[in-house]
Amino acid sequence: MLLSSTQKGDVRIVTVNADRIDAAVAIQFKEDMRTETAGGPDRVILNLSRVTFIDSSGLGAIVAAMKQLGEGRRMELAGLSPMVDKVLRLTRMDTVFKLFPSLDDAMIGIEG
Repeated sequence: MLLSSTQKGDVRIVTVNADRIDAAVAIQFKEDMRTETAGGPDRVILNLSRVTFIDSSGLGAIVAAMKQLGEGRRMELAGLSPMVDKVLRLTRMDTVFKLFPSLDDAMIGIEG
């Protein structure tokens, strides 16, 4: 799993540089997320703009990554492809995470 991250002001942006988050990469994803989000700002945006497929293991890995942030920190999801957006809404993850159509929308706080 290739993750990259940057900090803009009081936001840590973690970008997934892969087209899938599934069982094959879920464990590595969680480990990489821990590394990328250790310390840093309270707001983390997970940029999923390159992700076109996510399965239940991928969803679980994203939820686990959110939980490992700890108290007072939050994760938001941005750049959702139509398929990923549909999966997140069908599984009611839109009640757990703020969802944004694009990274730009997330940066200015316009939810999708």
